[in-house]
Amino acid sequence: MRFGITTGYWSAGPPAGVQEAIVEADRLGIDSVWTAEAYGSDAFTPLAWWGSQTRNLRLGTAIAQMSARTPTATAMQALTLDHLSGGRFVLGLGASGPQVVEGWYGQPYRRPLARTREYVDVVRQVLRRGAPVTLDGEFFQLPLPADKGGTGLGKPLRPTVHPLRADLPILLAAEGPKNIALAAEICDGWLPVFYAPRLDAMFRGFLAEGFAVRADDLAPADRFEVAASVPVSVDDDVERAADRLRPWIALYVGGMGAKGANFHRNAVDMLGYSDACDEIQDLYLAGRKDEAAKAVPTALVEDVALVGPAEKIAAELPRWEASAVTTMLLQADAAAVRTVVGAAAATGLLER
Repeated sequence: MRFGITTGYWSAGPPAGVQEAIVEADRLGIDSVWTAEAYGSDAFTPLAWWGSQTRNLRLGTAIAQMSARTPTATAMQALTLDHLSGGRFVLGLGASGPQVVEGWYGQPYRRPLARTREYVDVVRQVLRRGAPVTLDGEFFQLPLPADKGGTGLGKPLRPTVHPLRADLPILLAAEGPKNIALAAEICDGWLPVFYAPRLDAMFRGFLAEGFAVRADDLAPADRFEVAASVPVSVDDDVERAADRLRPWIALYVGGMGAKGANFHRNAVDMLGYSDACDEIQDLYLAGRKDEAAKAVPTALVEDVALVGPAEKIAAELPRWEASAVTTMLLQADAAAVRTVVGAAAATGLLER
């Protein structure tokens, strides 16, 4: 199993100490570093800046929001970073949710799976550079025809830059069953945010649906990457360790989307915590965020994260290694990362 670190997106400003942590991760033999974006910092610029100080780490976006850029613009950034990093870039994409897509980017959110399918199609056309890029889709038209607002002067183009890798990996952030299946059908990997190893068979079933209709021109299913974000909180007291992560789960379940349209909450529902989610969401939307965090069950935290003493974390790593997860993206400070990596090395689970 491989290990990466995820820096997430910024809060009020650049996170302190990240550059040093990434350089140390490169020295420790950690596989990758991943950035994110919401409606503040972007995913590509920090990755290029911090990644320039590394030599071995893969550099991934987890995630770049599709509504933030046209698919050709995203492909340009991907092929550029791949050249600059010597073939270390990984493009992680995600649809985000209607509050951000429509509220921040002013883009329509309807039919996100169909839109994702067209988006990935265009990105692959750019990276393969086999012919000028064209698409007569429902959401994207290249060139833009006159009857859709174009001048009629557009023409099909191919990138001037020859991509370093035509098969640059594209991973999809997905939470619902259909979107997870779509990742297996059209992408090179899946980026889950709430993965519970005890429900591994369920997740493998969703992936199998996509693999059954996977195109022959994509890498085989046995090379498919599942890079799961896994928060880590090391403490001799399990409850105290879980307390540090409860506000994060409460935010996703209660505040990352409107009531009835929160896909993060739906993902936690699938884990068997619907009643708890109702309480968390009601408290959060009522402005009682501290109470919402306290309502997060410890069992839920332990399902999706590594919490507690180092010995407990080491004992839990094999269940992750036995799951469909191929890469654990550790959401943790440098000390916690060292704890996990040390435990993995001691038990022979670290792939360098």
